[in-house]
Amino acid sequence: MSDRFDAGAADQRWQQRWEESQLFAADSASARPKAYVLEMFPYPSGRIHMGHVRNYTMGDVLARYKRMTGHEVLHPMGWDAFGMPAENAAMERKVHPGAWTYENIATMRGQLKRLGFALDWTREFATCDPEYYGHQQALFLDLLEAGLVFRKESEVNWDPVDMTVLANEQVIDGKGWRSGAPVERRKLNQWFFRITRFADDLLDGLGDLEKWPDKVKLMQENWIGKSQGLQFRFALDRPAGTADLDAVEVFTTRPDTIFGASFVAIAADHPLAMAIAADQPDAARFIEQCKAGGTSAADIETAEKQGYDTGLKAVHPFDADWQLPVYIANFVLMDYGTGAVFGVPGHDQRDHEFATKYGLPIQRVVAPSADEADEPIGEEADDREGVAVHSRFLDGMETEAAKAEVIRRAEAEGWGEGKTVYRLRDWGISRQRYWGTPIPIVHCESCGPVGVKREDLPIRLPEDVSFDVPGNPLDRHPDWKKIDCPRCGQPATRETDTLDTFVDSSWYFVRFASQPGDRPFDKEEASAWLPVDQYIGGVEHAILHLLYARFITRALQHVGRLDIAEPFAGLFTQGMVTHETYQSLDGRWLGPDEIELGEDGQVIEKTSGGGVRKGRVEKMSKSKKNVVDPIPIVDRYGADAARWFMLSDSPPERDLEWSLGGIEGAARFVQRVWRLAGSEKGEGGEDKALERKLHRTIVAVGEAIEGLQFNKAVAALYELTSAIEKAEPSSARDAAIDTLLRLIAPMAPHLAEEAWAARGHQGFIADAPWPEHDPALLVDDEVTMVVQVNGKLRDKMQVARGIARDKAEEMALSLPKVSQILGDNPPRKVIVVPDRLVNIVA
Repeated sequence: MSDRFDAGAADQRWQQRWEESQLFAADSASARPKAYVLEMFPYPSGRIHMGHVRNYTMGDVLARYKRMTGHEVLHPMGWDAFGMPAENAAMERKVHPGAWTYENIATMRGQLKRLGFALDWTREFATCDPEYYGHQQALFLDLLEAGLVFRKESEVNWDPVDMTVLANEQVIDGKGWRSGAPVERRKLNQWFFRITRFADDLLDGLGDLEKWPDKVKLMQENWIGKSQGLQFRFALDRPAGTADLDAVEVFTTRPDTIFGASFVAIAADHPLAMAIAADQPDAARFIEQCKAGGTSAADIETAEKQGYDTGLKAVHPFDADWQLPVYIANFVLMDYGTGAVFGVPGHDQRDHEFATKYGLPIQRVVAPSADEADEPIGEEADDREGVAVHSRFLDGMETEAAKAEVIRRAEAEGWGEGKTVYRLRDWGISRQRYWGTPIPIVHCESCGPVGVKREDLPIRLPEDVSFDVPGNPLDRHPDWKKIDCPRCGQPATRETDTLDTFVDSSWYFVRFASQPGDRPFDKEEASAWLPVDQYIGGVEHAILHLLYARFITRALQHVGRLDIAEPFAGLFTQGMVTHETYQSLDGRWLGPDEIELGEDGQVIEKTSGGGVRKGRVEKMSKSKKNVVDPIPIVDRYGADAARWFMLSDSPPERDLEWSLGGIEGAARFVQRVWRLAGSEKGEGGEDKALERKLHRTIVAVGEAIEGLQFNKAVAALYELTSAIEKAEPSSARDAAIDTLLRLIAPMAPHLAEEAWAARGHQGFIADAPWPEHDPALLVDDEVTMVVQVNGKLRDKMQVARGIARDKAEEMALSLPKVSQILGDNPPRKVIVVPDRLVNIVA
């Protein structure tokens, strides 16, 4: 063996051999126990980043370990390839979204292969492949036939310049993120998945996900938002000339606060508001103002609360003489609840802000205790539970009892009923853009919306589109949308909306498991792999992606396509990779490659020599240029050093700060192991201490990998390496080196393969079995006994486990510290607790 490990040559050699042998291609027919390891597949943005390296290294270690422990492993890779970034590139660079996407895929595939991941590339696909989205269209038709797809008018964010619907995340300060135009609220006919039908099942299923982080389950629980409350009607005391509407229906989760009501607020598109606007021009103008603004909860919470007093009065259900003003308000949405609320400004901050602006009463009706009933409400609402105060017959009742009493009376008197509601809304899947899965629907004047014939799938995106004018290219294509109705044969029009890209990622893990050509997947083959044993990805996907995947899996079970309800048995959310930020003195962001240390040790800009301000350590991002490209790191230090650093410096659930010192330390360790593998072999001889260390490390590393505690596995391997280095040459030492290579193989596979071959072993180390441990060697032969004099700790001593009492007493009395205390006097008494303690009474 050479003195130095040539990482570049070894990486290339072993990656080529793995690929030629199809070593990591999963065999669905294998009799071995199956293990499905999956990292959230990437968007092909152009280049991989350190976040990718960390994510996929974690999954790769587990997949390689499972392979060595006798499993048939499915560890696939693909591309989440539809979405707006490709259309943006088309507009900016005058290229087709497909060309940009596939070019990026080719680049990123090559980069991932440079890191030596044990991926089954035979199952690779991109969601923009017509074969994939054609199968997705078939699943859409399945759900349509099962009543899980429907169409309705829905309020959306509309960009009047780009002429497209914007997701809530694309509305920034009330304006379109690209055009900068004020966003309008507009109603469009949209397609929806009926996810609310599964609300209870999705909620209850969280209890069975024992291998999911509690924080993620809580986030999903809050998003589904099941709550008990009261739905009831406020009768209207209508002044002359208003529309013939005699009540407003509201829902509340806090009926106990009903005596703190100050006003009723309705959405701008509530039927009552529309009726009022027909007679009141000022109301109509206010409603138009409300339409300018985003529809997200964040937009609504942060916007200034505004209202229009309709002049109507709502009659309090418990007091016919108590009338509440009715406002049209910009913070109430028709899509949530009933489109109307009653305001309790003492105990809801939004209501507090509104009441303060319009001079409405603010009354405390809940207090921590009855003694605090007259504590005034300050500048913020008090949203705590407690006891009812200033609430007539509710006074003194605790919150839950007060809620129940109001619901009981409402039902008995016939003006309301207790009801369970959910925060979860049906999933709007329509997107007015080109680069997505075409929705397989035809609109016919006679037949209405009709599903396309299955033999016509896939409905392919047309290639001849342009992005030189705003709007959806499918909608203005000269002939793509022209088609005969599949039902009656009359001229009709294709649906020009495409599917939300979350649909693409809500079943891709099933297609990885089974890929027949004539259907989305084979039920039996997919069921053999599913659910995914370990899913790994960022916590930013903890709500929508995971919720939608859980829904689609249940929906496929509902229509008979699958036998499982939960897609992911285990979930792990890794931390981010961070780096220092740098700015020039004139405020420009600088990348790590644009700075250097000056002669005085201060950071300066390379090109200008100007000063540089160090900023906070933050998540790597292109906007702040604190990004480190992994490929130059691999070129310089090798793939194993990059992988080792990603695993070693931080618990995987926490953020990892990138440092040059860290990667250099990892590279030094790779060389240490290489030198150890090439060291002089020994003959004969035992080394019980080394054997005990080795077998404990086998257990520690295996348990750490199983528990995704990779930094603990690394720490154990550091200790074992040091112990082997210190050991004298012997056959035990040689065996320990071979075992070390197998233990290190999932983390530093190129080094392990190279050293394994150099030491004369046949075959891939990736195929070698995981080392077995000897339980007898896990038991300590020695123990530490505490030595006390008159109950005070004076010394400790290492003794053989099970040492005789008289021998332990003899050793304790011979200790210098004890002899010094006793002098020439014999002890009065000696108490021995076997293997633990010797207490000498002087």
